[in-house]
Order: sequence, then structure tokens, then C-alpha cells
Amino acid sequence: MSMATAPASNLAGVLAALGASFVFSINDAAIKFLADDYALHQVVLMRSVVGMVLILAVIVPWEGGYHLLRTRRLGVHLLRGACLVVANMAFFLALAAMPLAEAVAIFFVSPMLITLFSVVFLAERVGPRRWVAVAGGLLGVVIMLRPGTGAFQAAALLPLLAAAAYAVLHTLTRRIGATERAATMAFYIQIAFLLSSLAMGLAFGDGRFAAQDDPSLAFLLRGWVWPAAADWPLIVLVGVSSAMGGFLISQAYRLCEAALVAPFEYVAMPLAIFWGVAIFGEWPDAATWTGIALILGGGLYMIWREAVQGRRIASRRPQAPR
Repeated sequence: MSMATAPASNLAGVLAALGASFVFSINDAAIKFLADDYALHQVVLMRSVVGMVLILAVIVPWEGGYHLLRTRRLGVHLLRGACLVVANMAFFLALAAMPLAEAVAIFFVSPMLITLFSVVFLAERVGPRRWVAVAGGLLGVVIMLRPGTGAFQAAALLPLLAAAAYAVLHTLTRRIGATERAATMAFYIQIAFLLSSLAMGLAFGDGRFAAQDDPSLAFLLRGWVWPAAADWPLIVLVGVSSAMGGFLISQAYRLCEAALVAPFEYVAMPLAIFWGVAIFGEWPDAATWTGIALILGGGLYMIWREAVQGRRIASRRPQAPR
């Protein structure tokens, strides 16, 4: 990418990340709203059918045509799909049992998990300031989990699982972004959702395991029912927001470095608080506000340090001849 095209590409990537954060926040609120009446795998299947129609009818033709669906990176696409299925399922199960803002805040521990993974699995070195940021973010998670108290709930661990899977997803996105279009990545993501939701529907969609006291398990194991007429607009909205969000976030990470895109995903936090208050009457308490501040502060600092370190490494490399 030339110096002339980089600013335009960066602006497009940032706008795509902001758009993705907005539509994903709508998707999260809508799925939480549907969690009391439908099974998660049924909602995901209906969402994916709507999303696939949008991708095939609008996004793929707009990006260049159906030849984009051919790929030599099928294995990576399927691995990305599996990561996103795990991340989405874990996060949506958490939404059935806990406030929206808390689930989103815990999910944003992902930059700190990336740092931990880099040390454990890649033997990378991390400086003391980034360790302080990691410690601060994890402290925020502990405060929000409230272990050892009556307020603790196991469902709060689900956004941590979602964050880990999401971190792997975007590492893979960056790996194939130079050769694969955003429409291609969005298409195979929907394939993964369709296959996984159909498999779960066949396994327990008849509702034989539906008698669960835990709200997350009830959301997962509830039997399929025909949607009420009043819920169809919401189901269509979930499908459209899923397809558009997947396309936009893939586009953002394809066009820009992760360090530039990631901070703009944090727009989802105030949006989650807004939807939580406006729709569900969930106003965060003092402990939640403290946890949110520590997690967001640690995450944003980690992203900033990664960007600084990246610039320092680049500045020490020999410059290419002009």
C-alpha cells in the first residue's frame, strides 16, 4: 500500500469498525430481547439465513461478483468460522443471564488475553507497563465477577471464553486479509453459523432437555417454536445486523492494522450501557462501573503500547529504496 493510499484506506477501515460496532450492539440487544422465548440455535439459524440472503444478494455482487466465493484458504475460513461460532454462542448465552453492559465489558478483556497468549505460547517478552495494564484489566474482571460472594454467577465466565475465541479470529483475519475479500470472509462465517446451528437443532431442538433452571442453559436447550408475527421484524433486524457487522469488521481488519481498528470497537461499550438502560432497565452499579473503567483503560493502553512498539520496530528497519 502506497503512502498516498494509506490515509484513505485507514479512514475507510475506521469507519467500517465504527459501523460494525453500532450494528453489533443492535444485534446484541435484539438477541438478549429474544432470549426468553426462543432457543439460541434457532435464533442463530434464522439470523444466518437472513444474513446469507443479504450477502449473496447484495454484498457479494457489490464487491465484485460470485467468483469471490472461490477460495484456496478454505481451512482458514472454516477455522475463523469455528472461532466466531464459539465467541458468539458463549457471549449470547451470557446475555441470557447477565446485564448487557457487564457482558460487553468482560468481553473487552481480549487485548489482555492476546498479551498473555503471546507470552505463554509464543515466548514473547512483555514490558512492565503492559503487565500493569494486564493486571488492571484482569482486576476489573475480578471485580465484575465478584467471586466468593452471592453475586457471583458462572455465566460471567462465558464472555471470557468469547474474548479468547475472538482474539484468535482476528489474528486469522489479519493473516488472510491480503488475499481474501471481506465478502468472502463474511460468506464463510455464515456457512459456519448455518452448519453449527443446524447441528444443535438436530441434537436438542425438540426441547427434550429444555427443563433448565439456569437461564443460559435454558436459552441453549430450549425447543424450537414458530416465531410470533410481532417478532419477525426483530429476527430480520438480527440477520441484517449480523451480516453487515461481519462484513464491516472483516473489511476494517483487512484494510488497517489491528492497532488502529481495535480502539474504535470500544464504542460498543457506551452503546451497550445505553441499550441496557433504555431497553432492559439495567443501570450499572458502582462495582460494575469500576470494572468497566479498569478493563477499558487496560485494553486501550495495551492497544496503544502495541502501536508504539510497532512504530519503534519499523523505525529500526532499513528503509526500502525509493
